[in-house]
Amino acid sequence: MSVQGITRTSQYLTFKLDNEIYAMDITTVREVLDIIPITKVPQMPHFMCGVINLRGGVVPVVDLRLKFGLKKAEYIKETCIIIIEVVLDGEQTILGILVDSVQEVISLEPEQIDPPPRIGTRLKTEFIRGMGKKDTEFIIILETTKVFSAQELAIVQAADAMPMPETLEVANAGEEKNE
Repeated sequence: MSVQGITRTSQYLTFKLDNEIYAMDITTVREVLDIIPITKVPQMPHFMCGVINLRGGVVPVVDLRLKFGLKKAEYIKETCIIIIEVVLDGEQTILGILVDSVQEVISLEPEQIDPPPRIGTRLKTEFIRGMGKKDTEFIIILETTKVFSAQELAIVQAADAMPMPETLEVANAGEEKNE
């Protein structure tokens, strides 16, 4: 049984969080970055790591582990930031997603994707587009436009609108020396 709305072969970027494989439509992905210094921003939600300077622009970064209720992990060599584009109220927002590691780009046929599991009304699964099957593995395909609520995206959008002052860059440079 395939997912309603998925009628053609699509490509997905796969990544790991806590040994589970997730995927997102490749068309939402701008680029993948190695971990770089992240500037903390006060009074952000617990899952917001802070912001990064991406070619002179401010990009908010979300720890997807924390957003999904998993425990925070130490950064390792494979930890990276996936830069994605999401649309909020018709406006495009750039967002960084911190993940344990990026795996590969895969193609899945519609018949390789099942609808998300129904787990009662207490657990929210609307952010899961479907369950992909590749060989013997299940891949949780995310609906990036539904991973965050409109309120959360508004907070992210506000952080995105912040200017990147030179003091933040200096603060990051000092943190690198102390580590």
